Amino acid sequence: MFESANLDHKLDKAVYRREEAKLRETLLNAQYDLKENGRFPVLILIAGVEGAGKGETINLLNEWMDPRHIYTYAFFEPSDEERERPAQWRFWRSLPPKGKVGVFFGAWHTMPIIQRVTGEIDEAEFAHAISEVVRLEKMLCDEGVLLLKYWFHLSKPQQRKRLRQLEKNPDTRWRVTDREWAYYKYYKKFVKVCEPFLRKTSTGEAPWIVVPGANARYRSLTFGRHLLAAMRERLDEKPVKRLPDKNPPLLPTDEKLNVLRALPLDQDMTKAEYERQLEKWQGRLNVLSRDPRFKQISVVGVFEGNDAAGKGGALRRITSALDARCYTNVPVAAPTEEERAQPYLWRFWRHIPRHGRFTFFDRSWYGRVLVERVEGFCSEADWMRAYSEINDFEGAMLRHGVVVVKFWLAISKDEQFRRFKAREKVAFKRFKITAEDWRNRKKWDAYEIAVCDMVDRTSTALAPWTLVEANNKYHARIKVLKTVTHAVEAALEKVGGRAKGKKAKRAAKAAK
Repeated sequence: MFESANLDHKLDKAVYRREEAKLRETLLNAQYDLKENGRFPVLILIAGVEGAGKGETINLLNEWMDPRHIYTYAFFEPSDEERERPAQWRFWRSLPPKGKVGVFFGAWHTMPIIQRVTGEIDEAEFAHAISEVVRLEKMLCDEGVLLLKYWFHLSKPQQRKRLRQLEKNPDTRWRVTDREWAYYKYYKKFVKVCEPFLRKTSTGEAPWIVVPGANARYRSLTFGRHLLAAMRERLDEKPVKRLPDKNPPLLPTDEKLNVLRALPLDQDMTKAEYERQLEKWQGRLNVLSRDPRFKQISVVGVFEGNDAAGKGGALRRITSALDARCYTNVPVAAPTEEERAQPYLWRFWRHIPRHGRFTFFDRSWYGRVLVERVEGFCSEADWMRAYSEINDFEGAMLRHGVVVVKFWLAISKDEQFRRFKAREKVAFKRFKITAEDWRNRKKWDAYEIAVCDMVDRTSTALAPWTLVEANNKYHARIKVLKTVTHAVEAALEKVGGRAKGKKAKRAAKAAK
């Protein structure tokens, strides 16, 4: 797919100057239209052969357009902070908001390619990385991001010539290091790996645009013209009229097929038994949090449930067992203006903890398939695709050693009414009950349908939902505490198992 890019592309200097002046004006106009429009962000991925002019082109872009509204990020080897989180974390936190332009050097495509070329990953792992890239990019496009991917290419002779030219010039010599020449030696292998990668990740929503890099003038105009055309096309589109959603399906008539109605919500536990159990499990969790192996994992807790089901109380029984310096509580409410300018998972990605820490979400990313679905804040297409996006998000955490525990605290409708009334009578609890809570109660059946769908579609083998019978608060708190403790214990055992395996391999290698 690089045949035409390998050709010599020449452009007269006078023609270039004339066309550049026009392009600069129209690009700047498009940028300010984007800023005023504010409907979507533009994300530009820059990739390709070393020496093909990637850096020069983006420097030129910042000269042509207003750099105050362009965010440029170069991703090198992950830092210690980045290595302690899933690989996508550093890209998510750098996404441009609506109305802005973002430029990524070395984004999510870079490491899989390099690792495959150097043999760090096999063909199956490479295929898995490709599928992750495709799913991530589709989600960004579905969320309204204008994703533009440019591959700057040189033939091997052109690359050698370019690197030599840069080395001879004292002003550009710094651009050529041992790394560039090492990649040059791998040129054929890079092309062999990159061609199928580009084919498989070039989609209708986000195709790769191959830019010939040998001639600087031709390269700059090719890139700029395509960027302008893509921005202008999106800006000139009329917003798609949202179609009314279909009515949700009725609940199964057989209550045994409804996971919530099948729960025995009334569980026995006396206060005395509760206090004994609480001391036992809090102590056990505290010891685990101080285990040296805990520095190799992190924990994300998700708390969802009916209004007044006791999420806050259960969460406090966990945090009371921990050092306040090792956990973070993230209460989730309606998104802020900053959060609405980003894909909906953005505000959750940025809170993923480093190793050795807990992060607890009081409400979470499941709002997309619960409140946003029921209240009509997003379209049916949006919340339907969210199930797989959420599974991908949690899968990325799990593969990186994050322990994900998810709780739905369920109470009966009668119990909720009793708790609402009790809160209204107690002065220091009145803030817990609002008109919104009473309004949500009227949609009890619709929320029940949404919860059942959520559990069916996002309760996976590695990140299952724990349904908590919460009519009895004592029982609910202990069940939550025990579940978190068991999950941390299992994760620490895996860490120990991996350490023993590595030690055995080293011993076997030394014996040889």
